[in-house]
Amino acid sequence: MAEKMGNLKRSMYCGEIREENINEEVTLMGWVAKERNLGSIIFVDLRDRAGIAQIVFDDTVDKDLFNKATKLRSEFVIAIKGIIRQRSSINDKIPTGKVEILANDLKILNESEVPPIYIKDDDNVSETMRLKNRPLDLRKPFMQNNLMMRSKFYKVTRDFFANEGFIEVETPMLTKPTPEGARDYLVPSRVNDGQFYALPQSPQLLKQLLMVSGLDRYFQITKCFRDEDLRANRQPEFTQIDLEMSFVEIDDVISINEKFLKYAFKEMVDVDIELPIKRMKYKEAMDRFGVDKPDLRFDLELQDISSIVKNCGFKVFENATEEGYSVRGINIKSGADFYSRKAIGKLEDFVKDYGAHGLAWIKLVDGEINSPIAKFLDEKVLDDIIKTMNAEDKDLLVFVADKNKVVYDSLGNLRNKVAKDMELIKKGDYKLVWITEFPLFEYDEEDERYVAKHHPFTSPMDEDLDIVLTEPQNARAKAYDIVINGDEMGGGSIRINDREIQKTMFKALGFTEEEAQNKFGFLLEAFKYGAPPHGGLAYGLDRLIMLFTDSDNIRDVIAFPKTQSATCLLTGAPTRLTEEQLEEVHIKVIEK
Repeated sequence: MAEKMGNLKRSMYCGEIREENINEEVTLMGWVAKERNLGSIIFVDLRDRAGIAQIVFDDTVDKDLFNKATKLRSEFVIAIKGIIRQRSSINDKIPTGKVEILANDLKILNESEVPPIYIKDDDNVSETMRLKNRPLDLRKPFMQNNLMMRSKFYKVTRDFFANEGFIEVETPMLTKPTPEGARDYLVPSRVNDGQFYALPQSPQLLKQLLMVSGLDRYFQITKCFRDEDLRANRQPEFTQIDLEMSFVEIDDVISINEKFLKYAFKEMVDVDIELPIKRMKYKEAMDRFGVDKPDLRFDLELQDISSIVKNCGFKVFENATEEGYSVRGINIKSGADFYSRKAIGKLEDFVKDYGAHGLAWIKLVDGEINSPIAKFLDEKVLDDIIKTMNAEDKDLLVFVADKNKVVYDSLGNLRNKVAKDMELIKKGDYKLVWITEFPLFEYDEEDERYVAKHHPFTSPMDEDLDIVLTEPQNARAKAYDIVINGDEMGGGSIRINDREIQKTMFKALGFTEEEAQNKFGFLLEAFKYGAPPHGGLAYGLDRLIMLFTDSDNIRDVIAFPKTQSATCLLTGAPTRLTEEQLEEVHIKVIEK
């Protein structure tokens, strides 16, 4: 039966006891991580969020207390009082490993059944079991450390932006559905029959209205929601650091955020980030790395050999040299030995996932060319390819020939895979880069129209204002992303603050005046009364915590995450409603 704490009051955390506390009497509380009965002595590892303390129950000192301690099992919740003393056998693996506590009092506050998962960092249990038993999973030291790091980052963020004159403002969770981007989570209104709110994908329009209101500098740590198909490291609800500034241009927004990143890296991982952070235009990033979020911790840059193979006689290459197509390759240094024929086949399967029809390759081994495509290319073409690719003995050259989008997607993701395969990434290395001058639009082949690359409120580059309607494919945006180690950690833009330019943008996206007024009338109305030049940025807080904790799974930095199918294994959400609940919000479910 569970005991009360009585007169016992915790005086320290388990992980805080040190040699300087020897001979002090302390009271600790926590969970039994491990117990070892050696006959006349029982050792208990007591765990709380701060760490582990070794507790000793000695039969020769207090027989009744010893007998009570024989009942202890893993995950029992207990309180103990005792004297800190030197440990006879030192454990250098934990901070408390030089001391232990000789217990003189014990209260069993709650018993525990045998847990369905081990409470240790290297348990190797399935993620499904971890998520179903999340309260137990959260007892693991690495999970508690991740959440404490997350908590610290909230404070770091608030301290920085408050000191820079930003005002924290909460924007509503129940808002208007948006017509662009990912699908909204919809919330039916009980009191407004047949009408719906949406959970925000971001506070974009509301923070712009805060700039119209004259607030000047705003920030918020907020939840955002997207009802979309999830990739491995995405969540249907995620946390965003959102900010907006008035009377600014691109350099102003980038400058304040570089200061923030420098401060955050120093506070969180004690790393000094060199300023200014490198900038790279979108086109350069795509041509060199195939993606708009390049990982700069390793080389493996793309090389365009289209001009070399334009009339080479090899139809696979020749057919990919017309407008909108290209032949590009990567030189995998020392890859000839690392990748066997079978392993190259797996690389080919990998690029097919990104739409490529195949992967051509050339190995240089002991001065000889080993390649299934060599017979289709004359000696001069091969020499020019090798020279352009800066190839040497033992190198593996891989090529994709297709539409530019397919080539970029295939090789851009392949270079990341190769870097992991060959362990080219040094632990603790951070490479930051701003990607700028994004396209204002991108073509949606499914809808057969141009859509906003970022969102419809992004300002065009000044020199591209005249081509927004006539050459949308060439219009560039005043947009910028901060990329760290190959992940987009944040993105923003200078916004449109001119009512007529905003109307032009809506027209380019195919909205009629009536549609624009119906969906964004409140924004256009506010712009009538003096909207300042403004811009901002939003960070993915969850991704930053992954970076700071060196986690490769987003679910390891969120207390109660969803699965890849947007379900909660702990609570069973989402769930069906009763007929009465559905009727109350005027909804009828149509079974498929």
